[in-house]
Amino acid sequence: MRLLTRAADSRALNAEDLTQRLSTTVAKYLLRDDPNANAKTINEFCDSLYADDLCLIIACEREDQSAWNDLVEKFNPTVRSAARSVSGNEEAAEDLAQSIWAELYGLRVREDGKPAGKIAYYSGRGSLGGWLRAVVGQLAVDNYRKVSRFVQTEEDSDLDRLANEASQNEESFLTSQSSSNPETSLTSQRASEDIEKALAKAMSELDTEDRFLVKLYYFDGLRLREAGAVLGVHEATASRRLTKVHNVLRKRVEAILIKEHGWTKAETTNTLAEAAAQLGTDLELLLAESGK
Repeated sequence: MRLLTRAADSRALNAEDLTQRLSTTVAKYLLRDDPNANAKTINEFCDSLYADDLCLIIACEREDQSAWNDLVEKFNPTVRSAARSVSGNEEAAEDLAQSIWAELYGLRVREDGKPAGKIAYYSGRGSLGGWLRAVVGQLAVDNYRKVSRFVQTEEDSDLDRLANEASQNEESFLTSQSSSNPETSLTSQRASEDIEKALAKAMSELDTEDRFLVKLYYFDGLRLREAGAVLGVHEATASRRLTKVHNVLRKRVEAILIKEHGWTKAETTNTLAEAAAQLGTDLELLLAESGK
């Protein structure tokens, strides 16, 4: 397999060990938008994955103790650094850093008897270091919410939950623009529902780091400097990444509206432009309003 040959340390894995993970990743991030992707496109996608990081994680999933030791040794500094950036003091940072490894290994057991750890969510599309920083940041938010008596989900999909809740919000950004014309109001409400559903789906398709950046900035209200610190990047880098994500989301929302909701290209362009004119901005404010 191409990925194994690219890895400096394949962890004694064979093609069968990687098949399920790669199939899931390809289906989720490539075939969903391009179901007729040819072999060349699929190979190029697989070649973009972080081979060594993915092999390390899969070896850990297979309960390879040597791989776990290497994971902790190599990435413990990254985890501690991320924990310090989101904690109020060194003691809290240490507690957070220690709890990460339990989260990664798994506190629950799956049907097959193996631990249900967060490492199952790593796809190889981004660096393992960046993904771990996102996991640390998410756990910090979860812990804060538990202390604040907020409702918690048991799955590693908090951002997806927020997006889905936003899509069901009856007081959406378009319906708040009331109209005396019942027909116009109904049309606007349906358009709003379509847009928010499309937004929720588009957000669920982002990779872990990008979804977490969106969550920190729009849902948790962090400034770019603070969000960048959580992800371990400079404010300018966070700003560039957010701009890129913003553009990706807008294009993906347009594509979903056309493909899945039957909108025409003109309807999509005009409706989003009208919403932008009413709100004084574009998808950025849509994200912020949906987050509320």
